[in-house]
Amino acid sequence: PMGYGGPHAGYFATKEEYKRSMPGRIIGVSIDANGNRALRMALGTREQHIKREKATSNICTAQVLLAVMAGMYAVYHGPKGLQYIANKVHASAVTTANALNKLGVYQTNTAFFDTILVKADAAKVKAVAEKNEVNFFYPDAETISISFNETTSLNNINQIIAIFGEVTGKNIESVTELANESMISENLERKSTFLQHDVFNSNHSESQLMRYIKKLERKDLSLNHSMISLGSCTMKLNAAAEMLPLSMANWNSIHPFAPIEQAEGYQIMLKKLEQQLNVITGFQGTTLQPNSGAQGEYAGLMAIRAYHQSRGDNHRNVCLIPASAHGTNPASAAMAGMEIIVTKTMDNGNIDVEDLRAKAIQHKDNLSALMVTYPSTHGVFESAIIEITNIIHENGGLVYMDGANMNAQVGLTNPATIGADVCHLNLHKTFAIPHGGGGPGVGPICVNEKLVPFLPTNPVIPVGGTQAITAISSAPYGSALVCLISYGYITMMGSEGLTNATKYAIMNANYMKARFEEHFPILYSGEMGRAAHEMILDCRAFEEKGIKVTDIAKRLMDYGFHAPTVSFPVAGTLMVEPTESEDLGELNRFCDALISIRQEIEASTKDEENNILRNAPHTLAMVTANDWNFPYTREQAAFPMDYIAENKFWPSVRRIDEAYGDRNLVCSCAPIEAYM
Repeated sequence: PMGYGGPHAGYFATKEEYKRSMPGRIIGVSIDANGNRALRMALGTREQHIKREKATSNICTAQVLLAVMAGMYAVYHGPKGLQYIANKVHASAVTTANALNKLGVYQTNTAFFDTILVKADAAKVKAVAEKNEVNFFYPDAETISISFNETTSLNNINQIIAIFGEVTGKNIESVTELANESMISENLERKSTFLQHDVFNSNHSESQLMRYIKKLERKDLSLNHSMISLGSCTMKLNAAAEMLPLSMANWNSIHPFAPIEQAEGYQIMLKKLEQQLNVITGFQGTTLQPNSGAQGEYAGLMAIRAYHQSRGDNHRNVCLIPASAHGTNPASAAMAGMEIIVTKTMDNGNIDVEDLRAKAIQHKDNLSALMVTYPSTHGVFESAIIEITNIIHENGGLVYMDGANMNAQVGLTNPATIGADVCHLNLHKTFAIPHGGGGPGVGPICVNEKLVPFLPTNPVIPVGGTQAITAISSAPYGSALVCLISYGYITMMGSEGLTNATKYAIMNANYMKARFEEHFPILYSGEMGRAAHEMILDCRAFEEKGIKVTDIAKRLMDYGFHAPTVSFPVAGTLMVEPTESEDLGELNRFCDALISIRQEIEASTKDEENNILRNAPHTLAMVTANDWNFPYTREQAAFPMDYIAENKFWPSVRRIDEAYGDRNLVCSCAPIEAYM
């Protein structure tokens, strides 16, 4: 849906020779331990996966949910259906162009598919069109652009003709059928086949499509099965009440460039959301334009750069980034044209204040910004945070606070209080928008008074500050549709509810920490011995018994849980974030699972290849096979705890050969069934 600007999926393709320089992650075809075909995410150009100074992309949130919607559209219609739709769209455009030509309103393009460009007095046409509740696009005073899609009916076409008939004072007969001619040049017509895989040619009833989607869903271990404790991701509940408006046509059918007066409801909602985020952060201005946290980082840094330039300080381009900062920070700074200086982290996980002070003084003439995550990605509230922000301000820089961990701040403190000048928020983390396999996301930035003039604008609908930076995304309010979720969440929770959610998130993390610390080393704690909203379990010592952190992650699947964040921000660790959404029963199930795995580790030996952890996960095919050549029982493999039998999740494949997947990227697909 248009959704007043999004969310939408975007795509790009590249030649074979450039595929390994693509940003983000793409899918690799691999094999599992039994040689079965399997899919995995391949290649990593984000700094979580490679050295920070070599990062080429800050791409974080992907629009996976929207890509799935588009994919299912193709699955349902198939090649014949899409061809039929395309022919109908084109026929609607040709039919309208022919009728307008008879009115003396001439179509000017020599070839077109779904959009015609006609010459007329735009002001007169606009007046009559809006009176009839029709919007056209007016590139200039003498040109009108009209686009068609598969929902365009003969009634719509006749309404368009009537509008131009009123403008010209002429009448023609109503159209009763679509034209059968083409205005597409023959050399542009596709001759090759497309969508030939079976999946695009066998799911053309709603019943079959529903079953196909359900079949795929059963392969995903998601929040509707068990908690997902991904540290730094805040996988909280996405309540149905917040998402109901997304399916309502009066919200999802509005064009992002519809006249402001036709989108008053959106304007009220978005302004209220901006005000709510201002209060939550303690700042004076907000833009909802960025579509991800990483895009918010970029927007915030560009606002800082514009601020310095407005003061004649064009030379200020040094960005200090602590080693404990959130992962995408260095690449965002590089994209903003800044020189990155990494500052040290102490053994306790805190920023090394003296190292930061020394580097701030060393670069004071060119210091632009500090990027800091609070609480840190190590899961610690740093008591020196105000001292840190003061050091930056004293040396001419501004402070950018990464809001990835805002779920530990809301209602208890805020970025303004700790001395930040700008922060981004992840509405898909702290404020309940679903992750959808990686997206959609919204990463608004909130700024103090000195940065308000530099909030981004839009070339079609003016928004932003008086000295606005250029647009960060194509729509003036970014992914406006899903902002309804966060608006609903904040409004229904209220101040007390939001504050309590933060308290529960911190309490849940510390409850788990108390249960875990007898079994796993907790890598960092605050000065009071507490974690913030997440903690890091150190698994590196287990390698003495032949067990790596990935073995623990895979074994958790047998227990019915998605793994926590693996090897970030510290290699060989698990970062656990329970959020406020989980009750005591679920927290205990997850703790029991990890503690049980810890006991399995203790029983392991380094030389034992045929090991229950190193063989994990165990699939249905393994457990039901006639042969069982493992030194443990099928029950130990697949049902290690009593609760699992009530709601068993079966992984689709065994352990995947990751190197094979990096070597074999999906560039053209075999039938989808080959991957199942």
